[in-house]
Amino acid sequence: MSDELPHPPWKMDWTAEALHDFESMPEDGKRLFLAARAELITASDPYYRGIDADVSLPHWLTVRPLASTSPGGPHIADLAGGRGWLIFTFIRRHADPQITVTDAFWA
Repeated sequence: MSDELPHPPWKMDWTAEALHDFESMPEDGKRLFLAARAELITASDPYYRGIDADVSLPHWLTVRPLASTSPGGPHIADLAGGRGWLIFTFIRRHADPQITVTDAFWA
């Protein structure tokens, strides 16, 4: 067994409510959500911490803490200038790191 820490791509899971909301979206919303998912699961740190850490993200996607007082807590990924978003947490467990989407919205 290796002592190497896990690395991307990360697993992603959805709460039942967030998955239902995603499945109910129009196709253009689903496409953006799937593109955002691809960005998040392949990032070395899905929270994009640090100054200009998210500079490599597409122009239609921003990631920030949901609450500035909790930079290690839930984060929001704003899509298309706020037209939609997904709220997620990233748990970097040693054996099984995972992103969990708890809320998905598209207007």
